[in-house]
Amino acid sequence: MKSLMKKWNQISLVKQIIVGLIIGIILAVTIPEVAKPVVILGSLFVGALKAIAPVLVLFLVMSAIAQHKSGHKTNMKSVIVLYLLGTFLAGFIAVIVSFIFPVNLTLATGSEELAAPGGVVEVLKALLLNVVDNPVKAIYNANYIGILAWAVLLGFALKNAPDTTKTMISNFSDAVSKLVTWVIKFAPFGIMGLVIESITTNGIESLLSYGKLLAVLLGCMVFVALVVNPIIVFAAILQNPYPLVFTCLKESGITAFFTRSSASNIPVNMRLCEKLGLDKDTYSVSIPLGATINMAGAAVTISVLTLAAVNTLDIQVDIPTAIILSVLSAVCACGASGVAGGSLLLIPLACSLFGIPADVAMKVVGVGFIIGVLQDSFETALNSSTDVLFTATAEFNKRRKEGKNIDIQKAS
Repeated sequence: MKSLMKKWNQISLVKQIIVGLIIGIILAVTIPEVAKPVVILGSLFVGALKAIAPVLVLFLVMSAIAQHKSGHKTNMKSVIVLYLLGTFLAGFIAVIVSFIFPVNLTLATGSEELAAPGGVVEVLKALLLNVVDNPVKAIYNANYIGILAWAVLLGFALKNAPDTTKTMISNFSDAVSKLVTWVIKFAPFGIMGLVIESITTNGIESLLSYGKLLAVLLGCMVFVALVVNPIIVFAAILQNPYPLVFTCLKESGITAFFTRSSASNIPVNMRLCEKLGLDKDTYSVSIPLGATINMAGAAVTISVLTLAAVNTLDIQVDIPTAIILSVLSAVCACGASGVAGGSLLLIPLACSLFGIPADVAMKVVGVGFIIGVLQDSFETALNSSTDVLFTATAEFNKRRKEGKNIDIQKAS
């Protein structure tokens, strides 16, 4: 038994996850009733990640800022520019594809009782209120905008604290990071439980009638991940971007695909940044910030579903107007991470910009929930893996400008 465990630990985490994924699919397809109790492993894994992530973000950011040395520059400006550029281009691609392959919807019901944001002002108001949220409440509710705000303020307040205080905070940060590595070791078993739950609960029958919509949605996300993002990375580092792109998709995207939560994937992304040898002062802030504002997948979802509603209602819209309005609504998703339902509940906001009534817009949201089994998984995988990709791109761009050698193959 001990030798078996030793061999298992020698296998890379990604290969362990693939083994768990395969076993989960086999169990769900062959003996679904017997396999159902294994679902608890998935719930425990996601629950543990969600529990540890807010505390990790608070201590990492606070420690990094408190111990930040004057003159040591971070890449936060570059990372934020990349986040916004990636979101804009994703929305742009989604609009163009929606015009090339127009989709008509069979509008679903059952989402009318949900409360969607009433407008841009309401979204921005919610964002500002999240910034000044009670710190304990922010941690309890996993409000990452509030956690980041308090962590940054406390970090600056502690810059002149005694070294013993800074050491204690650093020790807490290291201890929480160690807990994260313990949780991530259970990823193969957690993903096995998640895939069993997904197959036994949802199946694929309900998705067949929305095949064209799914093809457009997922096609856009795959195009952004494999074409648009690599172009952005190449423009910044002037090297073959695909080793870095595939590393981020493999080690961050796979986990995010099954957890369907950018917040849950923060510890995974932190660990990957450390493995890539990135600057801790930058990634300790950029990764939790990316989980909140880096919304390429949301931009695709909002734009495609909104323009599908436009096509269904025979509303005439020219491409420039569609690009402006869709990207505007998608960018609003940057401040709406705390809204239940994520990007789907931003669709009524986008629809209102085209004059589509709220009751019809909520039926479009209903369609989103039906296809959410795949839509949300792909969206989260794109969003979360891009957080690491753009953080690494900013770091490698800085090294290139300083004349340092960048060995992406080695980093991957």
